[in-house]
Amino acid sequence: MPSRDGHRVAFNRGFQAAGLDWHWSVDFYGELLTVSGGKERIKYFLRQYLPEFKPDGDLDDFVAQLHQLKTKYYLELLDSGAIGLRPGAKRLIEEARTAGVTLAIATTTSFPNVVALLEKYFDLDWFAVIAAGDIVPAKKPAPDIYHYVIKRLELDPAQIIVLEDSDNGLESAIAAGLTTVVTVNNYTEQQDFSQAALVVSDLGEPEQPCRVIQGDFNGNYLDLGSLQSQILQVRDRTWGKVMSNE
Repeated sequence: MPSRDGHRVAFNRGFQAAGLDWHWSVDFYGELLTVSGGKERIKYFLRQYLPEFKPDGDLDDFVAQLHQLKTKYYLELLDSGAIGLRPGAKRLIEEARTAGVTLAIATTTSFPNVVALLEKYFDLDWFAVIAAGDIVPAKKPAPDIYHYVIKRLELDPAQIIVLEDSDNGLESAIAAGLTTVVTVNNYTEQQDFSQAALVVSDLGEPEQPCRVIQGDFNGNYLDLGSLQSQILQVRDRTWGKVMSNE
């Protein structure tokens, strides 16, 4: 299963282990994904759908413990091989690493989950910055996590290209001034990605072409060269706007 649906399955297993009769279906989880962050998602669920629910003890402690259970089951799913990478992800990251491109992670997923996923498929040393979970106070769509990564990398935002998969992620990256390519998934394919430089079904593989949803791209799969061309196209469009306003 893809990583995002792995989170949903892990939530449901955590609920069951905690003795709760909650179950998040695929469609319902898609609605909940408007809220970034697992703990924030649980709190939103309680406010919107179970306002009468009162846990034993402090609500924040209850949510934190429930989220720890979810993390436990997510890691078990990952370790069992049930959670895989999306098409093209491993190929592109390995290509970028070989070419000496600086790699970084900016996600609302908790740090243990991110580390486990990266350790399973890559090497943590490949990534100059791993920004995850509660490392910044405001999660996506706020730009805080991208501002944090930019500062740590000491790079000009114009040199950075972001891969996102949700409207919250896109809004966060755009607010930080970053060129963004979006790969949709079953949960996010109907969201508004009009501000993205390119929107595709996935990164694609030589034998498994991606589908272009928005933007200019004629290849079968995204590689390092095609991503770099997206930055150049955005720069050209921006320069054209500046010239037309003079």
